[in-house]
Amino acid sequence: MEVVEIAHEIVDAALRAHGALGPGLLESSYQACLAHDLRKRMHQVEYEVSLPLKYDGVHIDAGYRIDMRIDQVLLVENKGVEAILPVHQAQLMTYLKLTGLSLGFLINWHEALLREGIKREVPNQSSKTGRSSATRLKAFLRVFAV
Repeated sequence: MEVVEIAHEIVDAALRAHGALGPGLLESSYQACLAHDLRKRMHQVEYEVSLPLKYDGVHIDAGYRIDMRIDQVLLVENKGVEAILPVHQAQLMTYLKLTGLSLGFLINWHEALLREGIKREVPNQSSKTGRSSATRLKAFLRVFAV
């Protein structure tokens, strides 16, 4: 199955889970339901995947965990927040960079309409989003007032 087809199934499964449960639950509840639905569709689903850093030629376990990796090709980061912030998007972009994967989803399960809470991220596609990496960095730094 191609990445695009897997992506469509992730979105469909997320919409299905959110439609059944509605907003307001813990993100872990939605994650478990999404994983269940994707496994029924014959996808390999891993969650809380360890993500060590490679720095100065050494692997460092800094405690980072990817919420979900689907079929070894896509990442899903689940949030249950009032609004997606630039730091959430930066987190997903960093995870994509560190894993070498080419597509990820950021899903905010607390949206009344889930389609408003699904963000698709593709590394090095700033021309499609209209935001350069420098713009993303500035937005990220503003969150931390650096």
